[in-house]
Amino acid sequence: MMEIQWGQPMTLIAPQDGRAERFSTIEKARYWLRRKWPVSDETRDIALDRIDAAMDCMRPVEDARHAFLVAALRAGFRPDRLHAA
Repeated sequence: MMEIQWGQPMTLIAPQDGRAERFSTIEKARYWLRRKWPVSDETRDIALDRIDAAMDCMRPVEDARHAFLVAALRAGFRPDRLHAA
């Protein structure tokens, strides 16, 4: 399997327990959306579709990353400014 460059890691604070989670690969973002996401809504579905398309080289990774961040914010995650890089 080819590794897809996700860009700079993003660290998000989980709404359930306040733990910081670092997303440095598209594979981890996809896993979380499928298995650990706190809500199932349209933004999650869009993010998952865009990630799958990016992994199949059918959409830019930037689109997938943006959709993931939108879904995360809608689900109650917040960016961790201290661990942004």
